[in-house]
Amino acid sequence: MKKYLFSAALIAALCGPGAFPQNPAADNTGVNKRDRDKASPTADQAKDNKSDRQLMQEIRKSIMADKSLSTYAHNVKVIAEHGQITLKGPVHTEEERKTIEAKAVEVAGAGKVTNQIEVKPDTKASR
Repeated sequence: MKKYLFSAALIAALCGPGAFPQNPAADNTGVNKRDRDKASPTADQAKDNKSDRQLMQEIRKSIMADKSLSTYAHNVKVIAEHGQITLKGPVHTEEERKTIEAKAVEVAGAGKVTNQIEVKPDTKASR
């Protein structure tokens, strides 16, 4: 039995144009523009002092331990600056948004969490 190797370019040429759908734009392209604002906290601005690092770790562990959350929710950005927490990124439901905020408040305390999480329903699941 002979095995044949085909390159992606050859397969695309044989199948013709339109055979492979274009990849959709990344979910957070517009959000990245918002994060360029110098006043908007981003992950690279998170402080590396022990208390902020510990806050981020504890919140991240709490989020990751909740298996009811989607992959989007597990990938929310958790940013700590001087004890203040900022949450950013897309999730699939308002319930996930509230759950993550509650986990952050439980660790950091009331009044210490800014929730910038956006709800973006999974369009693939609704098809």
